[in-house]
Amino acid sequence: METQDTNYLQFKISQVYNEVNKVVVGQKYMINRLLIGLFTNGHILLEGVPGLAKTLTVNTLAKVLDLDFQRIQFTPDLLPADLVGTMIYNQRTADFEVKKGPIFSNLILADEVNRSPAKVQSALLEAMQEKQVTIGDTTYQLDKPFLVLATQNPVEQEGTYPLPEAQLDRFMLKVFVSYLDKDDELEVMRRMANVNFKGDVQSVLTKEEIFMIRDGINRVQMSESLEKYIIELVFATRRPAEYGLTQEANFIQYGVSPRASINLNRAAKALAFFDGRDYVLPEDIKEISYDVLNHRLILNYEAEAEGVTSRDIIGNILKKVAINN
Repeated sequence: METQDTNYLQFKISQVYNEVNKVVVGQKYMINRLLIGLFTNGHILLEGVPGLAKTLTVNTLAKVLDLDFQRIQFTPDLLPADLVGTMIYNQRTADFEVKKGPIFSNLILADEVNRSPAKVQSALLEAMQEKQVTIGDTTYQLDKPFLVLATQNPVEQEGTYPLPEAQLDRFMLKVFVSYLDKDDELEVMRRMANVNFKGDVQSVLTKEEIFMIRDGINRVQMSESLEKYIIELVFATRRPAEYGLTQEANFIQYGVSPRASINLNRAAKALAFFDGRDYVLPEDIKEISYDVLNHRLILNYEAEAEGVTSRDIIGNILKKVAINN
């Protein structure tokens, strides 16, 4: 890809930020992570208390990207057919017809995904992993790009179903959405206090350009030493004692899966591309490590009793594991 094309695509990415910021205030970190998922073909799990504009951000992003968008509110009584569709009987033709569900879209907002039971989670899992769904005896391919952006509320646990580790592993990133600072919250209050505020946005990116950006990210170079650094980080979660992490070894039940190393590579390249570089720096890997690893690192009850979080463990791993040239 020529430099001119790269500069054009990076300009388009900056336009996406500008358009989304017309509606969403102070959530550049979340928007950045959502774009990483979109441009590297990875699903995103957003976790944060209510009212932090998670749903609004995803909805606005879909408009700016001119993609088909569906919001699915997950509830305990949701059925797989409500998600993927079902066979319905047509009395006029005396035959069964396929009625496709809301999963047949480009961007899926799975709102409060941890409120649905296991059968629904299983149906969503096939769509996320295989990019296809099965209705009756027929398998249907989903449109491209296809991205699941799921939210979950960490506060209210009544009536929720914790996501299985296998499904958590399918999410490229788990992003913790935090409160705004005072200035941003002031701006939100001023905007939303105006009952006439519409927040209209323009579409600035086409599907073709999305795939061009994917191709550009794929061309970003990563040195062999950084590739090995990713492997060392991953193995430090599996064999912490061998890396001098004796205290952390007491808290880790299972290390991260091979998907962690794949997604660290992809996400680091995306960060480099967003920054206008065609090569990855160690800082790219370190920055994205928390989002890639935090939901894949399974801690034991002792960690919970001591108040140790996966982010604490990841921070110590990043301090301990060195880059070997």
